[in-house]
Amino acid sequence: MTVVTGAGPAEVTLDRPEDPGFLLVLTHGSNGGVDAPDLLAVRAEALRLGGAVARVLQPFRVAGRRAPGAPAAQDEAWLTVVGALKELFGDLPLIQCGRSNGARVVCRTALKAGARGVIALAFPLRPPWNPAKSRVDELRQAGVEVLVVNGDRDPFGVPDAADATCVHVVGGERHDLARTPSTVGAVAAEWLGRWSGQS
Repeated sequence: MTVVTGAGPAEVTLDRPEDPGFLLVLTHGSNGGVDAPDLLAVRAEALRLGGAVARVLQPFRVAGRRAPGAPAAQDEAWLTVVGALKELFGDLPLIQCGRSNGARVVCRTALKAGARGVIALAFPLRPPWNPAKSRVDELRQAGVEVLVVNGDRDPFGVPDAADATCVHVVGGERHDLARTPSTVGAVAAEWLGRWSGQS
C-alpha cells in the first residue's frame, strides 16, 4: 500500500494473517531497503508468532535518495504511516523496529506512535566520521522498553547496557548484521513474544 506523507509517498509491504495478535512495523537504514537480512529475520519471527508485519520504505528511499533529511520531517512522515496502519489494524499492540537510521526513527517516535516496545537493530551510536557526537539520548528518551541488537564489530559503536532495556551484542557482526541474521531473529522473537503476549 502507498501512504502519502508530508515528505512524499511511503511504500508499505504488508503481511496480514487472518487474526493477528500484534502489529510489527519495521523500516530500513539510510541506504537500505526493507529486504535487509536482519529485517527479514525479525519479520519471519513475528509471522511465526502470529503477528501482522508492515515493512515501510520511507519517502526518501521511494524518491531514490540516500539521505533521510531532517529528523523532524522524517519522524512526522513515519507517524503518518503508523497512523494509517493503526486505522487499518485497530487496537493491536504496536511494536516498532528499525535498523540503523530507522532505529533512530522508531526510538524517537515510540511514545507518539503509542508503541508497546522498540527493536533497534544496528543502532548507530556514534558516526565514525564524528565519534564525539553521540546519539545515546535517542535511546534513553524512547519512553518504552527498547531492545538493541548490535554487532561487536560495528564501526558506529555499541550502546552500553544501561542505555536501553536490553543490549544484545552479536559476535563477529558488523553494521549490516548480515552474517547471522537468524541470531538477530531469535533475539527479537523473545521480545516480540513478551510484548505481544505470545509464547
